[in-house]
Amino acid sequence: MTRGKQKIEAQRRNEEKNQKSKGSQFEARAVALKVSCPICKAQLANQNQLVDHYASKHPRENPPASGSQ
Repeated sequence: MTRGKQKIEAQRRNEEKNQKSKGSQFEARAVALKVSCPICKAQLANQNQLVDHYASKHPRENPPASGSQ
């Protein structure tokens, strides 16, 4: 049963690989979200998303200039 040993080794390698990739993504998410809406404090990735957010969530307000976040 040579294939049985290979199968067990492959399962062990896959398990080790999957353990390394699992985990929290809070740090990566915090780094990616750089702009926040001053009205509702929603966090967004960039100025373009902020403009879209204003258009859909705060249609009566004008989005802030790109310099102020």
